[in-house]
Amino acid sequence: MDGRTTVWQAASLLLAYPDRGLYDRRPMLRGAVAALGTGRAAGRLTAFLDHLDATPLGRLAEHYVETFDLRRRCCLYLTYYRDGDTRRRGASLAVLKARYRTAGVELDSREPPDFLPIVLEFAALHGGAALLAEHRAGLELLRLALLDRGTPYAAPVEAVCATLPGPSPRDRAEAVRLAGSGPPAESVGLAPILPDDVRPSRESR
Repeated sequence: MDGRTTVWQAASLLLAYPDRGLYDRRPMLRGAVAALGTGRAAGRLTAFLDHLDATPLGRLAEHYVETFDLRRRCCLYLTYYRDGDTRRRGASLAVLKARYRTAGVELDSREPPDFLPIVLEFAALHGGAALLAEHRAGLELLRLALLDRGTPYAAPVEAVCATLPGPSPRDRAEAVRLAGSGPPAESVGLAPILPDDVRPSRESR
């Protein structure tokens, strides 16, 4: 595993719903992140692991739900940033699922294929750098939303963004311009302008 794939695999675990299994993996994650050495991605992952060590599981799980399930701008479903709650998103999910299948991956999850921990795991195990690059705008919008909220969950997303080429957008307007700069994000949309306290409908997931 090279440095980028280590970051993606670690972030995949840290951005999933926290359970006892995550707490049991802390020594493994610490070792993998320490092996990255210095750098932005390693520093942000270390910061979140420090938060994990200092936070009881129940409180972390409660904060996870408040952050990701109740706030549209902090949505972990990447196609949502491009397609919103529309039929177009269904087509994007089908294309993504076919992409996984072509790589020999059959999803065994209740979550749709654009769920960020799933995308990150695929990127880590199957050379999915191009897939993350295609969803760069959504990742950056999520990063900015988490920073605005002041949640420690910004750190793993910052780590992922640090592995992508070029500087990260400095603000939401710049991220939206990135999203509109070319395929596959010409229909960007919705996260920056919709209310914060509404989750995407389950029918679209």
